Amino acid sequence: MASQDTEWSPSSWRTKPIKQVVTYTNSAAVSSALAKLSNLPPIVTPTEIIKLKRSLRDAALGKAFLLQGGDCAELFSYCADAPIDAKVKLLLQMSLVLIWGSNKPVIRIGRMAGQFAKPRSSPTEVVNGKEIPSFRGDILNGFDPEEREPDPDRLVAAYFHSATTLNYVRAQLGSGFADLHNPMDWELGHVRDQELQAKYERIVHSISDSLRFMRTVGADTAGQLQTVDLYTSHEGLVLEYEQNLTRRLKHPPGYRPATPSADGKGWYNTSAHFLWIGDRTRQVDGAHVEYFRGIENPIGIKVGPSMGSDELVRLLDIVNPSKEVGKVTLITRYGADKVEAMLGPHIEAVKGSGHVVVWQCDPMHGNTRTTATGIKTREFSSIFSELSSALKVHKQHGSFLGGMHLELTGEAVTECTGGSVELGDEDLSLNYTSYCDPRLNEKQALELAFLVAGHYREDRDL
Repeated sequence: MASQDTEWSPSSWRTKPIKQVVTYTNSAAVSSALAKLSNLPPIVTPTEIIKLKRSLRDAALGKAFLLQGGDCAELFSYCADAPIDAKVKLLLQMSLVLIWGSNKPVIRIGRMAGQFAKPRSSPTEVVNGKEIPSFRGDILNGFDPEEREPDPDRLVAAYFHSATTLNYVRAQLGSGFADLHNPMDWELGHVRDQELQAKYERIVHSISDSLRFMRTVGADTAGQLQTVDLYTSHEGLVLEYEQNLTRRLKHPPGYRPATPSADGKGWYNTSAHFLWIGDRTRQVDGAHVEYFRGIENPIGIKVGPSMGSDELVRLLDIVNPSKEVGKVTLITRYGADKVEAMLGPHIEAVKGSGHVVVWQCDPMHGNTRTTATGIKTREFSSIFSELSSALKVHKQHGSFLGGMHLELTGEAVTECTGGSVELGDEDLSLNYTSYCDPRLNEKQALELAFLVAGHYREDRDL
């Protein structure tokens, strides 16, 4: 079993058994690509990473709420201004609604600028009667059957697409894209239920009135309403990539690491602000857990139905032996029919361990189904049901839900059924563009924010 007492380095994961292994045919090309990565500048900085870490501490203590969302599998082709703008706008709108509902600051993390890898249940699949490697994300291979051989040059391409995406996001946020003085188009015409539409419009008017009031009394003169923080995240799946973007860097001024060092430096993964361990790669003696235990970044762990309480506590002890508050976000993904039975015991086990984590609900991955015609989808009502149940169970156990983790897009896709847009199975073929899992479209995602915000308001009014 991995232990916090053993020596750690960015490459020590190579001594452990690994799941979701990548096999390349050209080892020289792999070495060349990794050497290139190791010499490229960081995509994110320690200052940004630690700022997020401090915010997540607030979320762990119930003082903030974490909104994390974006594509299931980001494609290189999504590195364009329109899809990036659409996602950022959607996350901003959702965060405003959640601020209104929860009366807390909202931390925004995008599944973007690096979410190029996807774990698969099988390394191969049959296409047109031929067995070929499964599509594992643009960082490894292409979706076209002729591009399924893992290509090490894609590792470097992933870096540049990530850096370009984040550069554009920073430029947009710094240029007033997120200025809350500017009116936002909330596009509520899709809500066919008049009572529901009126409820959502009241929320929007309340938000707008609050912003106008702050402007009138001069409460926004410090510039806080002119831009926002938006952090990036992805699943830390391809460890060769992560290792070569892990750097020994100076800690930001004022930051006191859990394990001080003589040189005032620590190991930072500079590919993203936040990374998570997937449900398929969380083995306590495995390579991914070994890698994650050594980085300064805040990290997430997916927690599914197969996770035992003892195993969960062992994982927390390995990746966060100093019990740093908010260092770890537990991303629960049970399914609407299992959350009430499984979440409570996990909450109690973590409380008993002394760890203080951010509890985040991922209501997407446990609620996937396949239609009669073989299309993978998710039902909006099941997604909201898991979120509602999580909120209820946390309250029953004297805990609180610290955030939600969604697969979504700012585009008008038809991949999840239900919601006010009233999509049925027969509508999925209209604009189903995901190459992996189904995502909420912009209207469904915003409606989910309205529903969660309403839940918080009703709870506060009791």
